[in-house]
Amino acid sequence: MKIKIALLFSLLLSIQHAFSQCAMCKAVVESNLQTGETIAQNINNGILYLMAVPYLAMGVIGYLVYKHYKKTHSAE
Repeated sequence: MKIKIALLFSLLLSIQHAFSQCAMCKAVVESNLQTGETIAQNINNGILYLMAVPYLAMGVIGYLVYKHYKKTHSAE
């Protein structure tokens, strides 16, 4: 029980740190868009890449589970 409380507490502390990083990226992008630099486009591409990887991983895992489920139930 103590471990669960400790994990929950550490998770709650890490959430605020994660939100601060997003604000920093947003500030960099906004300042670079105003000056016309291309670094904003590169940061946006990086964000899209980081967003797409978990969805692709879940899709592959879902497909493999479906394929395994279909294979085991068709044999019956």
